[in-house]
Amino acid sequence: MFLGWRWGVLALVLGAAVGARVAWVWQTDELTKQAAGYERQLAAKDLAHGREREQAAVAALGQLESQQAQRRDLEGRLQTQDQTHWKEMNDAQQAQARLRDRLATADLRLSVLLDAGSVAAQGGDGGMRAPAGTGGLVDGILRARLDPAHARRIIAITDEGDRGLIALAACQAYVRELRR
Repeated sequence: MFLGWRWGVLALVLGAAVGARVAWVWQTDELTKQAAGYERQLAAKDLAHGREREQAAVAALGQLESQQAQRRDLEGRLQTQDQTHWKEMNDAQQAQARLRDRLATADLRLSVLLDAGSVAAQGGDGGMRAPAGTGGLVDGILRARLDPAHARRIIAITDEGDRGLIALAACQAYVRELRR
């Protein structure tokens, strides 16, 4: 009986070892399957995340290109306005230079209208009468010729005023373009 009992314990131990081994292999196989499933899930998440990041990058690049195109368009319009501004400034300076030259060569004389009532009150007719029919003037309006030095100062003042008006118009156009 002693030998039968040993065989029983041996069979039991051997059965337990085989069972443990089978359980171990089965559990390892299940863990491998689970790990493969998790890896597939992680790979799918990584792929989805990568696609999402790629779409975000494409959208950001598209927006950047759009903004760059808008900026180039604005810069082009501002450059055109700048050229127009400098052309207007140059034309105004040339017109003022011609006017100064005409005053310097006595080709042109500046005169002012005088109030007939104040001239009569002062008792003089020191001005000159404007000819009838020139530029819509009424016969009998008195004009006084300005001293050339005063005329040059007046021309200089109007030159500065013209340049100021042109610069103001350029600034206003610049602000309008930036607001657009």
